Amino acid sequence: MTEIAREDSGGKGRYVLRTEAGEAELTYSILSPVLRIADHTGVPDTLRGTGAGRALVERLVADARAEGFKVVPLCPFVNGLRQRHPEWADVFA
Repeated sequence: MTEIAREDSGGKGRYVLRTEAGEAELTYSILSPVLRIADHTGVPDTLRGTGAGRALVERLVADARAEGFKVVPLCPFVNGLRQRHPEWADVFA
């Protein structure tokens, strides 16, 4: 898996994973310095089943822990992973 970039712009941001097979992203809204909403995860068919979506969520969790913000998992994909990973409970609001 390649490196995941984080791009913030005003009250929005995204994590993006770029490969030769395509680009996957996880978008979020910044409500405050301590709260973000995970809005959407998009993984093209060419990257499905590769772990790209999970890698994006893992990066979000790692950044939340490192920077001290909580995440509201509005995105069904993010929420599904949250439910399967109780060890991530500390970062979800």
